[in-house]
Amino acid sequence: MWFRVDPRLATPVYQQVVDGVKEAVAKGLLRQGDRLPSVRELATLMTLNHNTVAKAYQELERERVIEVIRGRGTYVAEPGTLPDRTERVAKMSETIKQLLIEAHHLQMTEGDLLTLFQEGMSEWQREKGRETDDRGN
Repeated sequence: MWFRVDPRLATPVYQQVVDGVKEAVAKGLLRQGDRLPSVRELATLMTLNHNTVAKAYQELERERVIEVIRGRGTYVAEPGTLPDRTERVAKMSETIKQLLIEAHHLQMTEGDLLTLFQEGMSEWQREKGRETDDRGN
């Protein structure tokens, strides 16, 4: 499986599924056109409630990460312009603002914050490359 869920986390389980699928797509573990397990299959595979997986898939479909083709299955969608891009960029901006507030309270300098960001980007690239290699590419 491309991700794990932990019911002990504060993040709702359906959101962990959404985040896990989005991360797998971003890292190249899942690519456009790849078939995903059905709601029932994923629920069984991960021992999750069917409704939890259905809610996650509905959110992923709304965000155009996946597409459901009735009678054929669920697939990673073709990348395209998101209808709610402006809204999602605004949400990202708010997240960045919260990170800056937290950095202030940790007494981090701008340099500290930039170093942390660069380290995060480097780790992301290493993981993305390693996971793409693991996929056989």
